[in-house]
Amino acid sequence: MLLFSGGPIFESSIPLSVFGIDRQDAGVPRYRLLVCAGEEGPLRTTGGLELTAPYGLEALSRAGTVVVPTWRSISQAPPPEALDAIRRAHEEGARIIGLCTGAFVLAAAGLLDGRPATTHWMYAPTLAKRYPSVHVDPRELFVDDGDVLTSAGTAAGIDLCLHVVRTDHGAEAAAALARRLVVPPRRADWQTGQRHLDRSLPEEIGADPLAEVVAWALEHLHEQFDVEALAARAYMSRRTFDRRFRSLTGSAPLQWLITQRVLQAQRLLETSDYSVDEVAGRCGFRSPVALRGHFRRQLGSSPASYRAAYRARRPQDDPERPERPEHRADRPERPAAGPEAAALRGGAPGIAGRAQVLAAPAKGPAKGPAKGDPDAFTPGGRVPEQPGRADVPDGAARARLRSARGLGAALPGPRDRPVG
Repeated sequence: MLLFSGGPIFESSIPLSVFGIDRQDAGVPRYRLLVCAGEEGPLRTTGGLELTAPYGLEALSRAGTVVVPTWRSISQAPPPEALDAIRRAHEEGARIIGLCTGAFVLAAAGLLDGRPATTHWMYAPTLAKRYPSVHVDPRELFVDDGDVLTSAGTAAGIDLCLHVVRTDHGAEAAAALARRLVVPPRRADWQTGQRHLDRSLPEEIGADPLAEVVAWALEHLHEQFDVEALAARAYMSRRTFDRRFRSLTGSAPLQWLITQRVLQAQRLLETSDYSVDEVAGRCGFRSPVALRGHFRRQLGSSPASYRAAYRARRPQDDPERPERPEHRADRPERPAAGPEAAALRGGAPGIAGRAQVLAAPAKGPAKGPAKGDPDAFTPGGRVPEQPGRADVPDGAARARLRSARGLGAALPGPRDRPVG
């Protein structure tokens, strides 16, 4: 475990709690943990505590796994001596783990180049911008890329450390340790596709003229506009705008715009009673099919299943949920069935019809989406589709979603290598 001065005590304590305590009496395997100082001490935490590590960088040469639990500031470069020691340990076969902002140390050492990784959602855009060869995904609790692993912010470090125990010694050992720590062996939100997105952008963009265009886009997500419109508002050509936006945020403007529309849809599904079709229109999607495709790709479930799973965990009488206009007492009577009811529902196609529309591109070659179309959906990406029909918010569908395995659930084979 590699410690630096200025790091928060919580993240620093996670590897100590998971790997540094002998719990063999509870069926938990024992790890040999060496706490190493990444720079000259004493090491001070954010709360002013002073720590003295019993080992230095030379101990990394003995490690089967190196854990970097945190880094003090994303704007500072880690010590070159520590980066050299981490690189040598990796070259000698050590597994390298970065928790939360520890991912910045791994990236500075060049270990994340060309790899998928995650970090705290607030710092993910900065990581993507500063290290463009890193495939940053802020939606994941952790990313296991074999010999290099990273976790999202704060408590997600516990999830990754439990995953390491599960990989090394099996599910029973990880479950026994989770019971001792009083945490779930696998977090339910991650399993059911209840991932989290955020409107985060690098802090530097606030001083850039492009920030005005970004702010306008966020305020007008209910309108249908594309990247060409944003480029025009910035008085730039599409190519110049793409290059400038990517240099500031680390992502393409089209993907960013789609993510913001999906995020808006996520909020409406959580806080309103609008139908999925209405949510699509209020988020700027040209059709409900486009919303469903992008929503499933980014969050791992259909909009209806997401809403059902969310409400199953939240009280129904949420006072903050806005009421639809037609829910007022003076609304007209709606017929229960018949053609008039179908008209009021907007003539939405049935579930089978929607499934055929989503599956249509797989039947053969078809024309690709229009360039720059923010609603263009191409099946694929790292988030697997959950089993079951796309829009069935019943108990069976929720059960299938609960049993589905997420990205990080595909575990590599067992390792014999100890931590330390």
